Order: sequence, then structure tokens, then C-alpha cells
Amino acid sequence: MTFDWKWDFVWEIAPRLAAATLNTLLAAGSGYAIALVLGLALALGQRTRWPALTFILRETLEFIRSTPLVLQIFFIFYVGPQVGITLSPWVAGMMAIGLHYSAYLSEVYRAGIEAVPKGQWEACRALNMTTRDTYARIVLPQAVPQAIPGMGNYLVGIFKDTPMLSVIGVTELMQTANAIGSETYRFLEPYTLVGVIFLALSLPTAGLVRLLERVLRRKLGM
Repeated sequence: MTFDWKWDFVWEIAPRLAAATLNTLLAAGSGYAIALVLGLALALGQRTRWPALTFILRETLEFIRSTPLVLQIFFIFYVGPQVGITLSPWVAGMMAIGLHYSAYLSEVYRAGIEAVPKGQWEACRALNMTTRDTYARIVLPQAVPQAIPGMGNYLVGIFKDTPMLSVIGVTELMQTANAIGSETYRFLEPYTLVGVIFLALSLPTAGLVRLLERVLRRKLGM
């Protein structure tokens, strides 16, 4: 067996992989944005005064976390039209990623919120602050910096899970690499480049998350 690496082939396929990388970034970024917003809403929804709502949300989130992302992608894309919800592969993929990771981020938010000292809550009640002001001005500014590490970990996880979108035809990195391999019968270069690209995306992202965490903690004196 010989290591038959061809640089001319690498330069030939580089533009296609570059375009697929942009698609991967778009899918990951959009899905993560959905997960950030929906995850916060779900975390706050579990802290209401209505036990029935809290129970429904917790059981729903447990179901989402207990089922694989690829099943949720199939369900949204293929089952959705049967109940009148028809989405393009891109939209279905981003919605699936956003929904799946919102279940995890809701727990990250919840842990950050619960880490806020009880004295802060009592002070807000003593000052007769509304629930909205309590969260917006006191609780969340303290909770989010503590949640940053977990939020960053799931962002990296989303990058690594985007290849699952290929099952519904989204043109991301792995599908492009598979297509190149099927067309040329050369898999070494495209798969190696995909690995390098994912590494190049994940490592700086993790570094930026750690930097953001230190900056926020320093500003808040934590």
C-alpha cells in the first residue's frame, strides 16, 4: 500500500470544498442562533409558576435529548409535509439543529441561572422589581458568563454534526467530499481536507469562546 497523495488534485477540488465550507458555516451558524434563542426561552419557561407547563417542557426536552439528531432531521423533513409543514432541505436542517441543541442549551442556561446567589433574587423582590427586569438587569448578566463554556462546547458540537444534514441533500462538506470521491474514485484527499477544515473551524472557535469567557468575567468582576 502506498500513500498516493496528489497536490494537483487537491488544488482542483479546493474550490468545491471551499463553497461547501461556507454552506457548513451557514448551517451551523443559523442552527446555533436558533438554539441560543429557543434554549433561553425553554429555560425560562421551566421557571414559571405553572407546574403543568414546567412538566410538559421538561418531558419534551428529555425526549429531544434522548433521540438522535438524524432522526429529528428525517422527521422534520419527511414527516412535516404529511401534517402540512413543507420545508426546504436547508430550512429543515437548520430547524432540526436549532431544536436539538436548544434542548441542551436550555440546561446550560438553567445551570447558569441557578448559580446566581439567592441574595440577588431576594434583593430584587425587596426592591419590587418585575420578573422581566429581574432577569434582564440582574440575573441573566450574571448567568450568561457562567454558561459561556457550555455554550461554546455545543457550538463546536454543531460544527461536527452538520454532516448529518447530507441525509436530506444539504450540500455541506461531507456530502461534497463523498460526491468528489464517487466521481473520481479518490477519497484520500477530500476526506483529509474535510478533517483539516473541521479542525481549522473548531480550534479557533474554542479559543474565542475561552477568550470571551475571560473578558466577560473580568468586566463583571467574577
